[in-house]
Amino acid sequence: MFKSLRNDIRVIKDRDPAAKNTLEVLLCYSGLHAIWAYRLAHRFYRHQWFVTARIISTIARFFTGIEIHPGAQIGSCLLYTSDAADD
Repeated sequence: MFKSLRNDIRVIKDRDPAAKNTLEVLLCYSGLHAIWAYRLAHRFYRHQWFVTARIISTIARFFTGIEIHPGAQIGSCLLYTSDAADD
């Protein structure tokens, strides 16, 4: 589990030139928070705890502004760095 968390931080630091240090990534990257919440929600979803999974997803969306359905299949090393502006 901690290996995966460290890997997420490493991926952001490697791929995002704006990432200055680990503390900044931990505190300021809402995409990272959304991915971690998704992984937790996805575990509940896989065990058919659908309501719990959706509650976690909703809380994460409230705090991050990013919604990832708990049933979605995403791979490792996903990097979500910014929100697109409405055109």
